[in-house]
Formats: sequence, structure tokens, C-alpha cells
Amino acid sequence: MADVNHIVSTCCEQHNICLDIGTTNSRAWLVCGNKVVASAREEIGVKVSASEGSNNRLFASLRKMLSDISTWGGGAHQPQCVAATGMITSSLGLKEIPHVPAPAGLREIASSSKWHNFPSISNLPFLLVPGVSTVYSNNSTIDVMRGEETLCLGLIASGALDLPGVVLNVGSHWKAIELDSSRRVFSSVTSLSGELIDAARKNTVLAGSLPREFPELLSWNWVERGMAESRQTGLPRALFRTRLLDLNKEGSPEERLAFLVGAFIATDLDALLARGMFNERQVTINGHRTIAECWRQALERETIPASVLTAEDTERAFLRGLQQIVDAAK
Repeated sequence: MADVNHIVSTCCEQHNICLDIGTTNSRAWLVCGNKVVASAREEIGVKVSASEGSNNRLFASLRKMLSDISTWGGGAHQPQCVAATGMITSSLGLKEIPHVPAPAGLREIASSSKWHNFPSISNLPFLLVPGVSTVYSNNSTIDVMRGEETLCLGLIASGALDLPGVVLNVGSHWKAIELDSSRRVFSSVTSLSGELIDAARKNTVLAGSLPREFPELLSWNWVERGMAESRQTGLPRALFRTRLLDLNKEGSPEERLAFLVGAFIATDLDALLARGMFNERQVTINGHRTIAECWRQALERETIPASVLTAEDTERAFLRGLQQIVDAAK
């Protein structure tokens, strides 16, 4: 059974299920208005579809999770639909929904959302929310997102952002999202740094030099050392330098991880600075808490104001954004 948590017992009559499918995790919430009745989480995402060449396991996981959350409390809370965003609308998910070209706000995203039925998963109708793409004038795609646009809509609606601004998401992918003064997603830039850090930790020779678990805090001094090394010798060499630190018995496993994370931050930060992404904009950081704090310090060293969202703030804004889309799409 999925990990289902009861949150609030009192609510109104109308219920929906909000669903977010990511690269490595899936989450569902049974909501009524702005109240969460129950939530569920599965450690599976579209990455398994990519690695196995089939989305059968993802389908089975979704079927179980939606069944668990729909019947929570003995069926006393009857959802009307499933509002789904994230990688579920990619080619690796349930059904591919074309991206909306940026700039895109609530109106554009809601009008491009599509209703579909998936009786093999649930009898409820699904509202599938498209992502947003950044394109050149010749219509060639240069960046894409799925799910982050929903969070951005919720953050804008809650007044949590100064516009124009930037939302920096540091999850499996690191994504800088530019929001304009018209409350729209204007552009984005994405890297694979989150997945590459995970791969380096678990699937390379560096695994023996790094901690098994990700610590809650990383030494800023060691993060800075990794940033400096990456800027001086390049990212691949900086990663191997992590191994050399171990051979020379320099630093603890946690400090060497900070060094590695710093190397990735420097690479992405310098690229974003060169693009002018952060010019005169407040940055709001979301995602892996430990890495987000390192990014905040790195940005502030560049005199760029930045703040980190709590997990509660992120969840609240995401659900608000998704509920806005459902209301606008009806």
C-alpha cells in the first residue's frame, strides 16, 4: 500500500486528487479547496519508464496509489477528478500533451490542458496539464518544463514572488525559470546536474569517497573549494579531484560531497550568469533543501538576493497552482 497520510479531517463537499509525477518520485493529494485531506507518495517516476523501455510499472504504481488515496477513510471523501501535472504528460508518462510555448500564464496553460480517461488506472476523469517550452523565433525548442509551471502559478497567486523574478528548482534537474511582470513563465534553462550528482555518488568510483546518505548540511568552505576547482580545471577534472582528496586523506566523506556539489553549482551558476538570467531579479529556490541552501549562499556571494522555500511552502503553492488550473479549465 502507498504511504498515505491523513492531514485534515474536516472539509467541504467537492474533492479532487492532485497528482505530480516526477523523474524519480510520484505524489498524490486528496484535496478539498485549499485543504488537504490525505496524501500519498511512491518512490517511482518516469525514470523507470526510460530505463525499462515500458511504462507498465509506472501504470501499476499509479493505479495502486490512486486506489489507496481514493478509498482513504472508508470512501467518505469522493474525488471528482484527477488533476495531473509533471512528467505524466511526457512521452514517458500516461499521455503526451504538447508543451505550451512561453511566455505562458494561467490562461494559456489552462486552455491547453486536456481531459482524458484511463479506465485501467482509475474510473475518474484526468485533467492533464501541459508543460511550457522556451523556443527560438524559428520555433526550435531550447528548453522545456513539466510541473514547475504549476508551482510558479501557485507562487505568483500567493504573492510569494517579486515580479519579474526567477524560480530556481534544484531537484533531479536544475532549472532556472524566468517569470515576467505579466505573471507568466517567460523562459527557462535546465541542466541534468541533480541526476549527475546522484549518479556520481552511486555509480562511479567516487561512491567510495562519499557518504551513503545525503547530509542535512554541507560545509560552505568545501563547497567554495569545489566551485573554485571547477572554474579552474573544468567540471570533469573537479569530479576526479574528489577521488584524489580521498586518496590524500583530505576531508571527511561529507566534506568531499560538499566539494563535488560546489563543482556542479559553479558550472551551472556561471552559465546562468553569462545568460543574464539573474539580472536585477530576486531568486526563489525550491527543491533539495541541502543543495538549495548552498545555492542561496553562492548567489548571495554574487550579490543576488535569494531565498529558499520550505517543503510546506512548496506543497501549498503547487496545490494552489493546480487548483487554479482545474477551476480555469472547467
